[in-house]
Amino acid sequence: MLAETVKYLLGSAGPSGFGSTSTADDVTAAANHLGAITAIITGATSGIGFETARALAARGARLILPARNPDAAEEVKSRIAGGGQIIILPLDLGSFSSIRSFVSQFLALGFPLNILINNAGRFAYDQAESEDGIELTFAINFLGPFLLTKLLLEKMVVSARETGIEGRIVNVSSFCHRWFSGDPLGYLRLLAAGEVRYNAARAYGLSKLALVMHSKELARRLEKMGVNVTVNSVDPGITRTRLNRDREGLLLDMTFFLASKFVKNIHQAAATTCYVAVHQAVAGASGKYYADCNESAAAKSAASGEAAAQLWIEAEAMIADADLDGSESDPAGKQ
Repeated sequence: MLAETVKYLLGSAGPSGFGSTSTADDVTAAANHLGAITAIITGATSGIGFETARALAARGARLILPARNPDAAEEVKSRIAGGGQIIILPLDLGSFSSIRSFVSQFLALGFPLNILINNAGRFAYDQAESEDGIELTFAINFLGPFLLTKLLLEKMVVSARETGIEGRIVNVSSFCHRWFSGDPLGYLRLLAAGEVRYNAARAYGLSKLALVMHSKELARRLEKMGVNVTVNSVDPGITRTRLNRDREGLLLDMTFFLASKFVKNIHQAAATTCYVAVHQAVAGASGKYYADCNESAAAKSAASGEAAAQLWIEAEAMIADADLDGSESDPAGKQ
């Protein structure tokens, strides 16, 4: 543990040639082929998502940036330099109907889809429910990306087949997925019934654990399908973003000051996402977990293939229970 901490603080490179101090520009330096790439990046209006979008745009990628507030996103768009096209489309990951509408609008554009980065996240200190009646942190951080990926998967499979370019799905998790232990779905049921108190850290950890488990199960299904699409999850590291915007103030300032030696800047925090999204060394890798631009080990609670498969089934049931009509195309649904 001590050796790993020292390695992190020194920014020592791992087997990939990159480490904790590598930046998004460092890991994309060799990716000059992105002019043929179309990428969807959620949560790209600030923080890690913005830096990820900026780095990929600088290499010529076409970007589709979903946003709850498209007008505000247009201002962000003007700050992303690059030669690629940038399109803003409305999306609220806390609303299944909004997700379906976004997918319809994207598909109508007629573009391929090569990269999907599920980056958007929420850390809420107070309990709330989505419009579909689901605990909001779980809805935005996991169920929303789950449904978005499901609805876009066929487009990614077809794009990979027609272009010969490997499709890559990147789920931005967190080291915080280690904060949750126990039965994920049982906890949600107890929370909904008011039988346990809401705990922000536990709710956030659960949502990020679910993303890692989803990556594992989706990777299994993609391999069985024999398609040229991969999925991996990443830990961006500790950084200060608008994820904590609900509690800005002196206490949070002091916390980040005391932890400053471990905190990454935004350029470093976006590096692992960009590495997994475009670096040639990751070609063919699927169902893996990456931190500091190197393959790493997720929590033991994320290791069970059986639990990951059950989570998939339960996620589909939760969406169906929210009165979706179930008509979406799902090439991985019956594996």
